[in-house]
Amino acid sequence: MPARIYRQSKPAGQSGRAGTHKWILEYGQTAPRVQDALMGWTGSQDTLSQIRLVFDSLDAAEAYAAQEGVAYQVEQPGVRLQRPKVYADNFRFDRIQNWTH
Repeated sequence: MPARIYRQSKPAGQSGRAGTHKWILEYGQTAPRVQDALMGWTGSQDTLSQIRLVFDSLDAAEAYAAQEGVAYQVEQPGVRLQRPKVYADNFRFDRIQNWTH
């Protein structure tokens, strides 16, 4: 499975976008996961799937993958729609919904 290069998305529970400007390279799963019979844990012999490399730009991530001979796939981030909100709109006289406490 090829490595994947993507940009970290914004956490759903937080409003800030810190840490979303870096590009991440994650190796794909090359060995199947096996469940341990005694403890029930899931493990794998694949240690590359645990590696997560962080880069400042997409070009740097692609250059690293090309230098190491790693097949990769780039996932472009989705378009973020930002609708401006104005606090004064809550008190407009032509508001569609009633304002209640």
